[in-house]
Amino acid sequence: MFAVLRYERGTLRIDGDVHIPFARWDGRSNCYRALAYKYRDILDFLKNSGIDFEDHVQENVIPCPYFDVEIELRDYQAEAVERWIVDKRGIIVLPTGSGKTYIALDAIGRLSVSTLIVVPTLALVDQWMDRLSILFGRSYVGEFTGRRKDLKSITVTTYDSAYVNAEILGDKFLLIVFDEVHHLPAESYRQIAEMSIAPYRLGLTAVYEREDGLHTLLPDLVGGVVYELKPRDLAGKHLANYVVERVKVPLTDRELELYRKKAKRFRDYVASRRIRLSDVEDFRQIVMMTGIDRDAYEALRSWEEARRIAFNSKNKLRVLRDLLEKHKDDKIIIFTRYNDLVYTISRIFLIPAITHKTGDRERRYVLDGFRSGKFKAIVTSQVLDEGIDVPDANVGIIVSGTGSCREFVQRLGRLLRPAKDLAILYELISKDTGEVRVSKRRSGLLGKLK
Repeated sequence: MFAVLRYERGTLRIDGDVHIPFARWDGRSNCYRALAYKYRDILDFLKNSGIDFEDHVQENVIPCPYFDVEIELRDYQAEAVERWIVDKRGIIVLPTGSGKTYIALDAIGRLSVSTLIVVPTLALVDQWMDRLSILFGRSYVGEFTGRRKDLKSITVTTYDSAYVNAEILGDKFLLIVFDEVHHLPAESYRQIAEMSIAPYRLGLTAVYEREDGLHTLLPDLVGGVVYELKPRDLAGKHLANYVVERVKVPLTDRELELYRKKAKRFRDYVASRRIRLSDVEDFRQIVMMTGIDRDAYEALRSWEEARRIAFNSKNKLRVLRDLLEKHKDDKIIIFTRYNDLVYTISRIFLIPAITHKTGDRERRYVLDGFRSGKFKAIVTSQVLDEGIDVPDANVGIIVSGTGSCREFVQRLGRLLRPAKDLAILYELISKDTGEVRVSKRRSGLLGKLK
C-alpha cells in the first residue's frame, strides 16, 4: 500500500491504494479528500499503520529560523506553557490582564516553526506586531490584513482576513494561534481552522464558553482546555483583589411608563406565538422571523427600545455623577452599551470617549493621557472589552451592558492589574426592568467563573 498527500484549496488530496480514516472518496478526482486540519491525524495513522507515503503537503510552508529567545514567565504562565507543550494543541483560559500573550510568545519561540496568529481586530494586530517585532525581530514578522499582505515566518492576521484567505494561508504555517479563541466556532471563522494544515494549535481566551453552545466545536478544531485559572485564583498576588457592587437605580416615571409599554408589546408577541425564551436559539428564531412577519419585526423593535430606555436611564447619570465625585482621585473606566450614551457622558462630564469610530491617533492620545494621569476617566462602548492593552484603572462603572457573562468578565479584567491593591466594579441596574433579571442570571454564571 502507498499514499501520496497534497494540499489543494483547503483540503488534503490523498492518492493511492489505501483507505484513509478522516477522508472521503472524491469520485470526480478519483482520490480521497479530507479537510486540511485532519493532516496531523492522517500522518499519525499512516505512520502507525506502517504505510509508505509521500508527503507534499508542507512544500509551501514558510521557512522559520530557530529563535533563541528567553521570556521570563510567572509561575502559572510557565505551567500553562508546559501543559500545552505536551501535545502542542489546546486552549489556555486565563483572566484578562494575566498575560496570555506572553504564554503564546514563549510557545512560538520554543517551537520555532512558521506561525500564524489570528486576532479579532486591527488594533490587536498592531499590538501583536509590536511585541513580536521586539522579541523575534521585525524582519521575521509580517501582517496579512486588508492593509497589507506580507507573509513572514510569524504572521499576524484578523479573523476576517484569515477567513477570506483561508485557502491561501492553509498550507503556509505549522503553528496557528487563535487569540480570543471563542470567536473561532462562528460558522464562517471555523473554516480558518478547518482549512489549515497546522499540526500545532493554541487557543487563548478569558471565557471559554459561548452562550450558543458552539464552544463544543473547539476541542476538534484546536484541542481541549489544557490549563485554566479563574480571577479568584490570581487575585491578591498576580492580579488585584476586587469587589463587584450592583447599584439599583429607579427609572423616572415617564421612562417606566414607556418601558412597560414597549416590554408588554414584546411579551404579548412571544405569548401569542407560544415561544419559550429559554436560550439564545429561541431569541434567534424571533430575529429570523422578522424578515417574513411584520409583528415579529415590531415586537423585536419594541424589545430593543425597552432595553435602550433601561440602559440609558437619566437617573443613571445622576448616580454616575456621584460615583465620579466619590472616586475623583481614582482612575475610572466607564462602560456603556450604546455609542450615543458614550458621547452623552463624554459631553456632560467632559470625559474623553473611545468608540469604534475613534481613529487610531485619537485612541492612542486618549489612552496615553489616561496612562499618564492627564485624564482620570475615560468612557467607552464595547471596543475596549477585548484584547486591547488598557492602562491601569482601579474603578469600573458599567452604566449599561449586555447579559453576556464574557463581556462582564472582560470588563472586570480591565481593572485586575497587579499594581492595584483593590479594584471596584460598579454595575448600574435599572429597577423594575429586565436588567435586574439579567444581572441575577449573570451573577449565577459568574459564581462558577470566579
